[in-house]
Amino acid sequence: MLEFKAKPRKWGNSIGITLPNMIVEEGNIKDNKEIEVIIVEKKVDLKKVFGSIKLKESTQKIKDKMRAGWEPTH
Repeated sequence: MLEFKAKPRKWGNSIGITLPNMIVEEGNIKDNKEIEVIIVEKKVDLKKVFGSIKLKESTQKIKDKMRAGWEPTH
């Protein structure tokens, strides 16, 4: 199985991707040859996100307020 990343782009009324030449060659992809495409949605790496948000209050104070029925102001 060959893998690569691509950004879909508007192509008329559709959305398309281009195949890198390396993938075309390694996969022996020819014009009008049917291929199977599997779409995998990129997921957020929680290890990178965890701890990146700076809060004005400690998480313990926020939890205590939530338990007491506090609602955030908008």
